[in-house]
Amino acid sequence: MGPLKGYRILEIAGIGPGPFCAMMLADMGAEVIRIDRIGGGGTPVERAARVQTMRRNRRSIAVDLKNPEAIETVLKMCESADAILEGFRPGVMERLGLGPDVCLARNPKLVYGRMTGWGQSGPMANIAGHDINYVALSGVLGMLGRKDEKPLPPLNIIGDMGGGGLLLAFGMVCALLEAKTSGLGQVVDAAMTEGSAVMASTIYGLRAAGLWKDERGVNMLDSGAPYYEVYETSDGGYMAVGAMESQFYALLLEGLGLNPADLPKQMDTKAWPAMKEKFAAIFKSKTRDEWTKIFEGKDACVTPVLTLTEAAVHPHNVQRGAFMDEDGILQAAPAPQFSRTKPEVVLPPPEVGEHTDSVLAEYGFGADEIASLKESGAIK
Repeated sequence: MGPLKGYRILEIAGIGPGPFCAMMLADMGAEVIRIDRIGGGGTPVERAARVQTMRRNRRSIAVDLKNPEAIETVLKMCESADAILEGFRPGVMERLGLGPDVCLARNPKLVYGRMTGWGQSGPMANIAGHDINYVALSGVLGMLGRKDEKPLPPLNIIGDMGGGGLLLAFGMVCALLEAKTSGLGQVVDAAMTEGSAVMASTIYGLRAAGLWKDERGVNMLDSGAPYYEVYETSDGGYMAVGAMESQFYALLLEGLGLNPADLPKQMDTKAWPAMKEKFAAIFKSKTRDEWTKIFEGKDACVTPVLTLTEAAVHPHNVQRGAFMDEDGILQAAPAPQFSRTKPEVVLPPPEVGEHTDSVLAEYGFGADEIASLKESGAIK
């Protein structure tokens, strides 16, 4: 029922941001077929198929991309697909015989999504890397961390997922919309370095206004300000504070039992270190639950820092349906939410090649063709 229902998309199986992009598209209702390699693999740490939540909502066929008949199979599928996405280094798909020129020749309306760290061109295009490298080169990693400490890697969320997979999903939807009017497909070149840089657009604006220094831990959003920080509680928990606006800051002070008349001005940056120490000492005087109760329902922008397990059972998240449990596997539910075309999870992560026969039949392959492809080792 999702808003992308009716679109057919092929995913050349990969790792990280590629599957995340495919999950986003599939969660929104697109029919995404995962083209896996025979034998599986491709992940740094092998896991059972059913626990790989980013593979949900797709069916899988298994092919041998070194077999010419398998390549022809994928090309035939491209003829009736709306889009294809891949996440290999530049040139790999071309060497396989599945580059954009070949695929678009079969289907001029095809949207061809490409996911890399550095992009399809440039002096670093063919160099290996991971999220931490892309976020480092974009300038984002250098901003993350506390004063006088080394930069702190943000898991693989900013580069792989936000600046990578989500950027590609957005780009592909844009290209699919454009193809509706032009009748022509195109290549979407998504680079994680550029995506993570775009995600830092707010910081560039603050920097241009003279409100951001190229130094970690001294700015309003990077743990420099006392009103935008994480504080430890007496029981080893933590509270997140984001009281940037003056009216929210006033409520924060009220909850902490402080009189504004006795304190420096909120934007007195020279007073920030001392104010952080004061706030830290006060937060350390009560438990996380006690502080949660004090600030509950107030516009002080103070919330408890939850674990993944706790987040799934928080009343707000429960009411919104933000998390789901599929076969005992906790995961985030599809987002965003829609008033009419509601996204949903209808398929668990597939085993490699679980749907080869049924998918190929739907794409116009006859029973004899499928049997022949199996016999040649092109599919499994």
